[in-house]
Amino acid sequence: MIKDNTLIYGMRPVIEAISAGKEIDRLMLQHGLKGELLPELRKLINEFNIPYQYVPVEKLNRLVKGNHQGVICFISPIMFQPLENLLMSVYERGETPFFIILDRITDVRNLGAIARSAECAGAHGIVIPEKGSAPVNADAVKTSAGALANIPVHRSPNLKNTIDYLKSSGLSIVAASEKGTTPYYSASLNGPLAVIMGSEEDGVSPEYLKKCDQVVNIPMRGSTGSLNVSVAAGILLFEALRQQTTTG
Repeated sequence: MIKDNTLIYGMRPVIEAISAGKEIDRLMLQHGLKGELLPELRKLINEFNIPYQYVPVEKLNRLVKGNHQGVICFISPIMFQPLENLLMSVYERGETPFFIILDRITDVRNLGAIARSAECAGAHGIVIPEKGSAPVNADAVKTSAGALANIPVHRSPNLKNTIDYLKSSGLSIVAASEKGTTPYYSASLNGPLAVIMGSEEDGVSPEYLKKCDQVVNIPMRGSTGSLNVSVAAGILLFEALRQQTTTG
């Protein structure tokens, strides 16, 4: 259920929300949208790099009963953070960087559960893609038990470039995948680290797996094909915490 205070609709109200600096999680535009205010809206979308998608009018009608004018935006309950600032602050504090990257996690409950585990494990931040990710909305915050208010989130326009940036900044990139040949508990997770978790449908994208320093698996004895991604993330996060704590 979408909460009223997370949704704004109508061309002028949306333009005003963006101009006022509201943190926009995503924007929906009606197919074939026209209007004298559309150029101004497009300019703001480009200026603030706002994720958007074109959808059928029927979808907008299901979300809003009033006159949406072909435009609906969702306000994020959190402020997204620049990754460069997060990483710099970690190094300035003399701490070991510890991040988790979510590749196409589309269920808000999984996003919230992973955020809860990440915050409890002491991760410094979560990286999500601009497109193809679960919205960071009130339901995600609720599922995270408030953790999303306490752990920084960076929204990346290009995960490939973000991974390259983290690697060049000294972080080891580790992916959890059934394609991995190393059990997670045998991997080295005690240095500067970014863990990648992929979608349950097809796991971590092949292009990202190629960039990883390690690809690990979680051994299983049962007949079920895979773990829920939030459970798998918790296992990796707390193994990293165990190793970091053990090595001091």
